[in-house]
Amino acid sequence: MVRYSLAFSLIASCFTTALQCSAVKAISSSTSMSALPEVGELFEETGFYQSIRLFDEPPLFTKQSAFQRIEVVRSPYYGKVLVLDGVLQLTEKDANAYNEMMAHLPMFQHRSPQRVLVIGGGDGYVLSEVLKHESVLSVDHVDLDVEVIETCRKFFSWGDAWKDPRVTLHIADGAEFVRNAPTGYYDVIVQDSSDPWGWDESGNMVELPSKVLYAREHFENLHRILGQDGILNIQAETLQIPSDFAGATEWRQTLLDVGFSSSRYGSILISSYPTGQIGFLMSEKKPDLSTSPRDIQQRFAALKMVGKSTSYYHPRLQVGAFDLPYWAEQQMYGDETIKSVCDNPSHPHDEIADQ
Repeated sequence: MVRYSLAFSLIASCFTTALQCSAVKAISSSTSMSALPEVGELFEETGFYQSIRLFDEPPLFTKQSAFQRIEVVRSPYYGKVLVLDGVLQLTEKDANAYNEMMAHLPMFQHRSPQRVLVIGGGDGYVLSEVLKHESVLSVDHVDLDVEVIETCRKFFSWGDAWKDPRVTLHIADGAEFVRNAPTGYYDVIVQDSSDPWGWDESGNMVELPSKVLYAREHFENLHRILGQDGILNIQAETLQIPSDFAGATEWRQTLLDVGFSSSRYGSILISSYPTGQIGFLMSEKKPDLSTSPRDIQQRFAALKMVGKSTSYYHPRLQVGAFDLPYWAEQQMYGDETIKSVCDNPSHPHDEIADQ
């Protein structure tokens, strides 16, 4: 589940006349605004504005939890949309892109992922993708807001994921759970968290509660609770917004500093997220212990055979997702670009691409 830096949001429950509110006036007066409701964001840093048009109807669901305002609204193109505190989290139309990549890249990269931890992801989509892997024996899912989980159980098709007997749901603080978890226990950890920072209405950067999930101490604990061949995948912002990508670059260095041997930034195309792109950092303790391209192909074929295929992820993205624009590689990797991305033993481009 992703939350983005914003200067304002047009809350989904604001309808026709409410679109004349002061937030809209932050846009140039020459900008044409529709009479239909929208959910959107303005990024002061880049001047980028993006919104999704909604049906002119009340939300399907709205509730104030102990932590945030939860809304489910409908869009003509994107279907049902989950909105938290006025910020779009996912849509039925393209949630597959982000969630399949967050789950399947580390799951396929590992030789035999049996014990998995999912931090955040209260919508349940990442969890549902992790459970497609037959090797999985147990999944601990940790999320702070039970109301988000109950909402997604009711309104989204993947809401049955928590019924799987392999899943143990923990309504708890993710950082605290990790701090108390046993050493070397997990094979794969997916951290599907919200942003560690945001922007107030004056354009000032403010820290958000998820900042603790990007702190060095938390990264140290994530490294500690992974097995010797463990793999971590975390949400890592868009490369299109300078401060976001600078943050991702800093997180990568911290992940290496705490002991991960490899940490790579991958890219996902998803039109409903600002700039149409979001990234992740996949970090490995021992890349030389990761699976082979042939094994990835065979396991993916097995998923398809039993009707558990994907619609965005496929094995070539195990490599291709990490191929970045040259300027982005230079910023993220500097002089280690070729070693980290092109010659990494866990980055066997030709063998996968030729299959």
